[in-house]
Amino acid sequence: MAKSKSKKKPANTGSTIALNKKARHDYTLEDRLQAGLVLEGWEVKSLRAGKVQLVDSYILLKGGEAFLLGALISPLPTASTHIQPDATRTRKLLLHRDEIDKLIGAVDRKGYSLIPTAMFWSKGRAKLEIALAKGKKEHDKRATLKDRDWQRDKQRILKHG
Repeated sequence: MAKSKSKKKPANTGSTIALNKKARHDYTLEDRLQAGLVLEGWEVKSLRAGKVQLVDSYILLKGGEAFLLGALISPLPTASTHIQPDATRTRKLLLHRDEIDKLIGAVDRKGYSLIPTAMFWSKGRAKLEIALAKGKKEHDKRATLKDRDWQRDKQRILKHG
């Protein structure tokens, strides 16, 4: 009996909470990792309601740890009165030591940036997809848009003859 091939699922197999579409436009994304997040209770409730933005967020490596800065998680109006929610607080990321060491090496020596590209649920836990990225110049962005337009036009020509 032959073994069935297992299909490898993409990184964000669970339901997507938020995407950072601007990252694909501004950066050349190379390597992707999955990280857990240290969250408070009101933040999890806001994530379930979809009140999160990753547009201007980035990841900082400091003291052998990774932190998410600039991500906006808006508190719900029904949040508890005994806590003071901070929508843009610094959140710790949960990564393995060897992953952090690899990222530190790439950021320090090769000049890469760490950009969050997506936030999603995996087995009931909030996860963040991180990309190792290099910034694009303005002419690179124009070339990418031109190539995308050409691919769209080519498909349209092939479809209609």
